Formats: sequence, structure tokens, C-alpha cells
Amino acid sequence: MYGNKTLNLGFTTDDSKAAVERNRAAFLRELGVVSKGGEPLRTTPSQAWPLVTLRQVHSDVIHFVDAPPETQLVGDGLITATPGLLLGIQTADCLPIILVDPQHRAVGAFHAGWRGTVKRIVEKGVGEMRRRFGSRPRDLKAAIGPGVHGCCYEVGAEVRQQFESQFVYAAKLFREVEERDPVREKYPMLFLTARPPGHNVLPKKIFLDLVEANRQQLLAVGVPMKSIEASPLCTTCRNDLLFSYRAEKGRTGRMMGVVGIRG
Repeated sequence: MYGNKTLNLGFTTDDSKAAVERNRAAFLRELGVVSKGGEPLRTTPSQAWPLVTLRQVHSDVIHFVDAPPETQLVGDGLITATPGLLLGIQTADCLPIILVDPQHRAVGAFHAGWRGTVKRIVEKGVGEMRRRFGSRPRDLKAAIGPGVHGCCYEVGAEVRQQFESQFVYAAKLFREVEERDPVREKYPMLFLTARPPGHNVLPKKIFLDLVEANRQQLLAVGVPMKSIEASPLCTTCRNDLLFSYRAEKGRTGRMMGVVGIRG
């Protein structure tokens, strides 16, 4: 469905495996970890740059890897301090978040939708990097990639309730917008009821700022504000340029955020 032109990097039901494999090869060549002939560049005579990905399930499960896994990993976070491994997170509205510790030469990649965010995946990712590698939050650099922004990320009241049960700053993550009904506005008398104030109240739309939610988690664990960069691009607004699961009603490709350590 998508072919080479859109650079879909995810194995979805709407695209062929061969097309995705070609796209991934082109992507890796542009990153400089695969030669023009298609062979992986080698950091040592015995080490290549395999791509490590996950079967993502909107969890808070984080895997430490020091070699290519023999079976498909299931979870939403990857960390490593091994040079020559490429950690990859696939997204199409959720946020890809990259953490880099230049002091201990360690990296992490995380998939943060609302479910992973309310489970504190990036906060736990910082903790895992500290436990495994001795990473200090003040030394970390964080990059939040393109995803759905607060302008477009409409959620239900139950999502807001889950955030409110977890975070003291939850109120700043949401905004409400009153729905508009042009017919009601033009003919208000048609909608009069016996209930005060005399009209049925339209429900309010609730929007979540997922970027700010994850920024707040990083700040809460000690990552400096100056060390957190977030893409200004909203996938739903810019689905002419980026894949958006919401904007394209599920029939879309996947982008990929990657990070690795040169030897």
C-alpha cells in the first residue's frame, strides 16, 4: 500500500514485507550504519550494527540488551551500553523518546503513548539507566520525537482520571474545548429543556499534551530542562509529512526513532 515513496518502516498488514525491508535498508544507509552495497559497517572486525526492535504493547517494560536478541522482545523500552547496536522504536502518533548518557556512553529508546506515559515509562527508563550504567539524570540528554500534540490528541475523561491519580501536575496536561453545534447556535429555541439553565449542555472535548507529560516526568527525575529537546511537529496536523494512526484511521505506516553508540 505504501511502497518505497512513503518510507514505511513498520511491518503492517497494509504494506508488503519486501517494501518495508527495502525501506529499512535505505534508512540504515542514510544513518551510515550500512554501506552503499547493503552490508553493515563494522565497528570492529566481529561487530556489525544490527537493528533491535520490539513488539510494542503500550507497557512500561524495558529491556537491557548487550547483543541482538534471539527472539522477538516484547515491551516498550530498550537500553544498552554496547557499541554497534541500533535500538529502534516505531511510532505513528505515540512519542519516540531517546535518552543519551555521554558520560557513561549509554543510550535508551522508549515508546510513549498515553498508556506508557501514565505508567511512567520514561521515568522508569531513567531509573533503569541509572541502575544498569550509573547514569546521573543531570548528565542525560533527551530527545522527544514527532508525535500527536495537545492540539489534536483528544482523549476521554477516563484517561484524564488515570493521569490525575498518578501526577500532581496532571491539571496542566489537559485542556477542555466546548463543542460547537451550528444548528443549535442558529436555532437555540429548538433545544430548550426544563432543566436549568434551559438548554442541554454540550459535552466538552478533552485534549492531552503528551509531550508535556513526558517532559514533566524527565524534569521530575532530574533531567535538566536545557537537556530536553522536543520536536514541534504534530503527526496528526502534518500527516502529509508524517504517519498518523489517528488521522489515517489506522491504515498507516510507521516511523522509526533509533539510537546507537559508535565504537
